[in-house]
Amino acid sequence: MPIFRLVDDMVFPPPDYADASGLIAVGGDLSCDRLLEAYRVGIFPWYSEDQPLLWWSPDPRLVLHLDDFKIARSLRKTLKKGLFQVTFDRVFEDVIAACAIAPREGQQGTWITKEMQDAYIKLHGLGYAHSVETWFEGKLVGGLYGVSLGKAFFGESMFHHKTDASKVALVTLVERLKAWSFRFIDAQMTTEHLLSLGAQELSRRIFLKQLQSALRHPTKRGKWRIDQL
Repeated sequence: MPIFRLVDDMVFPPPDYADASGLIAVGGDLSCDRLLEAYRVGIFPWYSEDQPLLWWSPDPRLVLHLDDFKIARSLRKTLKKGLFQVTFDRVFEDVIAACAIAPREGQQGTWITKEMQDAYIKLHGLGYAHSVETWFEGKLVGGLYGVSLGKAFFGESMFHHKTDASKVALVTLVERLKAWSFRFIDAQMTTEHLLSLGAQELSRRIFLKQLQSALRHPTKRGKWRIDQL
């Protein structure tokens, strides 16, 4: 399959044109309009500082349907103890910065470049990107961030400085998304950790159908609150 080079037009090639690795295009920019259009058609950016801007649509796609989310017994014990306070959209910039420097098994460096951070901070300002923060004794110890469109949440990254801190953030997010009738969390790339939490691989074709169904609903824009209905 050819790899497409993006130009100024906010148009992406059909996701089915991606190569075997999921790579579909190179170039373009990280403007809010382009990022939102990418998510709408099942494409996302992922690259490192020594690479050009790369766009992906993997097949299969890892998706967490909210009713399939699994909470391990040890995590249930942590939740029962009530050790952490969880907030939404309080310190988005701190969360994405912490995700950028979080160590990843088998990875060197980060794909959350300064350019990526600036782009998602702008999306947050427009009410599309959101963070979930976990606090312990007044200190930020874990969290995650992602993008919301329609009834779909596109999970981007998470971090923790204390055991179970990011998992507690995810549990809280899943509970809120279920209450708001969201359909799924797009986990993008397959990892054993996410599979253990109940995520499953879907073919690109099925994922895109589910995505288009989720996008028929209005987007819950603006700052989120944990007690929001």
